[in-house]
Amino acid sequence: MGTLKIKNLLLRTCVGFNPHEIGKRQDLIINITIKYDSDKEEKSDKPEDALDYRTITKEIIEKVEKSKFNLIEALARLVLDTIMTYERVSYSEVEIDKMHALRFSESVSITLSAQR
Repeated sequence: MGTLKIKNLLLRTCVGFNPHEIGKRQDLIINITIKYDSDKEEKSDKPEDALDYRTITKEIIEKVEKSKFNLIEALARLVLDTIMTYERVSYSEVEIDKMHALRFSESVSITLSAQR
């Protein structure tokens, strides 16, 4: 079992429902953990056997940047559901930080996870 981590993916999207947030793209930091059966690529050392994390990340970027959300929870669910569509993934955890969401705070984050 392998654990893949995508760290500090910096994206921008419209998220929030307060008047000063509506229609404004905000910075988000996304951290992703993916657990999957990595036995095949460990033994073969062939790129075609590997979990294609580049494709997964590109799909997440496209979906996040083209969407609008009221809540970061809904955004985290979208990212998590995207990852879980890949059959090799047995577990995933997504943490999304919304930068400067609270005064005197660097960020507010939500963490969601799923497993099969």
